[in-house]
Amino acid sequence: MSLFSNLQKRGFVKQITEPENLAKILDQGHITAYCGVDPTGSSLHVGHLVPYLLLRRLQQHGHKVIVIVGGGTARIGDPSGKTETRKMLSIDEIDANAERLSQQLKRFLILDGKSGFLVNNAEWLAPLKYLDFLRDIGSHFSVNRMLSFETYKKRLETGLTFLEFNYQLLQSYDYLQLFDRYQCRLQVGGDDQWGNIVAGIDLIRRLRQEETYGLTVPLITRSDGKKMGKTEKGSLFLDANLTPPYEFYQYWRNVPDQDVEQFLKIFTELSLDEIHDLTRYQDERINHAKERLAWEITQMVHGEDEANACQRAARAAFGGEGDLAGMPTLTISQQEWDQGILIPDLLVRAGLSPSKTESRRLIQQGGISINQLKIDNPEFLVNSKLDLAVPILLKAGKKRRVHLMIESS
Repeated sequence: MSLFSNLQKRGFVKQITEPENLAKILDQGHITAYCGVDPTGSSLHVGHLVPYLLLRRLQQHGHKVIVIVGGGTARIGDPSGKTETRKMLSIDEIDANAERLSQQLKRFLILDGKSGFLVNNAEWLAPLKYLDFLRDIGSHFSVNRMLSFETYKKRLETGLTFLEFNYQLLQSYDYLQLFDRYQCRLQVGGDDQWGNIVAGIDLIRRLRQEETYGLTVPLITRSDGKKMGKTEKGSLFLDANLTPPYEFYQYWRNVPDQDVEQFLKIFTELSLDEIHDLTRYQDERINHAKERLAWEITQMVHGEDEANACQRAARAAFGGEGDLAGMPTLTISQQEWDQGILIPDLLVRAGLSPSKTESRRLIQQGGISINQLKIDNPEFLVNSKLDLAVPILLKAGKKRRVHLMIESS
């Protein structure tokens, strides 16, 4: 199967310019492709991953890749996909975030300065002289055309600042710079970036009389209507301090049955034949495919040792085998355990509930238990007088578990 066909079958292709020409180049030649991310946060989340996994596949097939960490564009903020203006960050905050994101991206791509390059667009955007930029670059943009793109239409409903209006010019200028410096001819991005990508292609055609290409990946959603990568606590981050590896693993282990095949195609490097074998059953055997999905992507993001620990912990919590080393753990002193802890307080401390009020609601709905003991009283006191087997698992609903460790005095 050709590379381009494989990308299509895996669900990586949404919109594309010059599909016949680009398919031929990807299958028979070599191209340099790029994708950019603005360091407006301290960590990538799984929603960011799809275009970089596409770049990873291109690199594995001999194409060169470039990642822009947008230290320059982050000073303005991309209005794409947003209903309100982004919060402005200080230069120091942007630089710190850029370093963190750069380290995360190196887990997925070889950025050695030969087959892969990591660049910061502040290098060429920060020194720009505004009047020269407007004359040399801004003169090639039609305001009427910019306003025809869906991104700007939506933002006009809530208010689009002049600062944000410049973003498309800057992203297009990025593409021009990468074309001049690296002969980059393909920009990859989420589908909300289509207007910006097309504008960059048009700028290069006007100024360099050269053909370049654009490809967008679909914005992934779950079959249950939820945004992919969104949890009760917010986004599913790659930073282990923001989303612990066990929570990360459990997210994938518990995706709806209908999403397993799609996610295996996009987020793992298993062959299409192997994915078909894993997902051809829609009974309890689909759980094996979910476990494989969870292990594969956790291994890619956090490493094999962490993935194995998470798998063992999940099996111990839900199947009675394995060990709990990778499970979220709350350590309680022996003295406090003897005195007792009210169950709403314990749920909050364990991270299973954001507040005591929510804890009481969960208890009243019958969703809380300790091992096999169902808790139905919000005033229940958890202490050493309880006859509990070891290990002690505090459970919220069917999926969430925290291991209670009693620290001996």
